Amino acid sequence: MATISFTAPRVAAFQCEPGKRQSIHWDTDTPGLGLRVTAGGARAYIFESRLHGKTVRITIGNANAWPLKKARTEAARLRVLIDDGKDPREQKAEQRAAHEARKAEDRRHEATVAEVWDEYLKSQRSKWSKRHHTDHVNLAQVGGEKKKRGKGLTVPGPLAPLMKLKLSGLTAQTVSDWLNAESQTRPTNSEQAYRKLRAFIRWCEDREEYAGIIQQSAYSSRTVREAVPKTNAKDDCLQREQLPLWFGAVRKIENPVISTYLQALLLTGARREEMAALRWDDVDFRWRSLHVADKVETETGRVIPLTPYLAWLLLGLKRINDTPPNVRQTRRLEARGETWQPSPWVFASKTAADGKLAEPRIAHHKALDSAALPRLSLHGLRRSFGTLSEWVEVPVGVVAQIQGHKPSALAEKHYRRRPLDLLRMWHDKIEAWMLGQAGIEFAPEQVAPGLHAVK
Repeated sequence: MATISFTAPRVAAFQCEPGKRQSIHWDTDTPGLGLRVTAGGARAYIFESRLHGKTVRITIGNANAWPLKKARTEAARLRVLIDDGKDPREQKAEQRAAHEARKAEDRRHEATVAEVWDEYLKSQRSKWSKRHHTDHVNLAQVGGEKKKRGKGLTVPGPLAPLMKLKLSGLTAQTVSDWLNAESQTRPTNSEQAYRKLRAFIRWCEDREEYAGIIQQSAYSSRTVREAVPKTNAKDDCLQREQLPLWFGAVRKIENPVISTYLQALLLTGARREEMAALRWDDVDFRWRSLHVADKVETETGRVIPLTPYLAWLLLGLKRINDTPPNVRQTRRLEARGETWQPSPWVFASKTAADGKLAEPRIAHHKALDSAALPRLSLHGLRRSFGTLSEWVEVPVGVVAQIQGHKPSALAEKHYRRRPLDLLRMWHDKIEAWMLGQAGIEFAPEQVAPGLHAVK
């Protein structure tokens, strides 16, 4: 198309040639400056020239936003670059990259601990157990929300004071001051929070977008290490001579679900969450086995023996669970628009939000007090199983496999995976010894676990 001296009225009057998708009008006064007009009415200034034998075409901008004088100035600038052998497109790409780099750097230094903490939790979700993930959430919660159980509001987690800081604000001084303050009221939680914060900072160091923002001294300096509260591992454990009092008190708990649950913890050595999450589909009465979720084998879980006395206890719970409600209870359900269904949980709870037992400690503490026994944590029951098993001279590897511990020796790790029937032989001996020490007369029937008699 012929060139023409651009003026504002002429530029406004330029049209796309009929039958074409676009037309380009060229300015005689500014070499390389053109106006592209499309069939749809879009209008944009462009610049065209040749560099190293190839055509270079660059869009300057929308004609409605760019005054003609400014477009000519930009075209002249591009001409200077071309004459110097520089490609304006490359320069623009470099400028864009530099701009994005500056923005990324700004984001790096403006990012708060809370923002990156959420990203950290999402990236690790598939690698962690549900409980481990929940621990991280609770340690960083801001608090002030209504409690899911009980009255009142939740309290801030130990990590909450750090969440509002920028990543660059995590310094040795900040972390040591935080530890000194938190350890005054909750040393154990503070020590756990420090270990999780340390893992978080290391994760940040491995990420390109956050590397170098937090100094390693934020968790490894001497002032920080000295501020970490020294906590002693719990060693609460039932003694052999305490078994009669403990079983006697726990079996008197009016709630059969809690009573059975506590005995199951002692008789299996399982973790409290593993046992609480047990479903009826996980219980095999015929082959006497329990399929429990596992902290280590998170995907497959582990299968452990179902000992005779525990099988008898669980059958009692199943009868209760499978018994339909009476007429009055049925009417109450119908009034609420609900229908009765057996609970899928072995240790069901009508008051818990998710339908399974959530808080058995109160009943356990009352039972311990009634028997004049020292306070014993639920994890102490797991510890008691491993300790009391030594009275039966059970191989350590058997106990570890039942409890779901990682193999601690090369032979155990690669050459010892005991089948269920071998575990059952030893597990039955452990249970029989505990019941004998507790003075519980129990005659297991090998064929029909439901017909076991207990006195």
